[in-house]
Amino acid sequence: MKIEKILWPTDLSENAAHALPYVTSLAQQYQAEIHILYVLKEYVEFGAAYGDTSPQEDYERMRKWERETAEKRLDELCEKYLNACPLYIRHIDTGDPAQKILDLIHKEGADLVIMASRGRESHFDFGSVAERVLRCTDIPVLTVPA
Repeated sequence: MKIEKILWPTDLSENAAHALPYVTSLAQQYQAEIHILYVLKEYVEFGAAYGDTSPQEDYERMRKWERETAEKRLDELCEKYLNACPLYIRHIDTGDPAQKILDLIHKEGADLVIMASRGRESHFDFGSVAERVLRCTDIPVLTVPA
């Protein structure tokens, strides 16, 4: 078995972090790249504005804040846990988490997906995401119980 690229989708929750030891161990064993994917929530634009800003400006400010926060947390996570790994690449996207995972599998040519079986409820239910990824991909998916 040849593993060159491992995809680790995370919602940055404690449950998702349970997959991290598997990710790092296999990446070190196979000298594989780690592709970390965080999917931003898809917000519906809202109609009320506060102060002198338009709804679109408020929406874009919120999206920018969420992206910057995700980038900072991913940087901290990578620095703290992945320095011993040969290569890690961060990906941040917006939309349906399962679809974005499937898209990245194809785009990057991932050989293995390692993900938690449950994520944080307020973002998305990794259980249903993991199930959809399992049904829709032809590469191995390792699901780690929370």
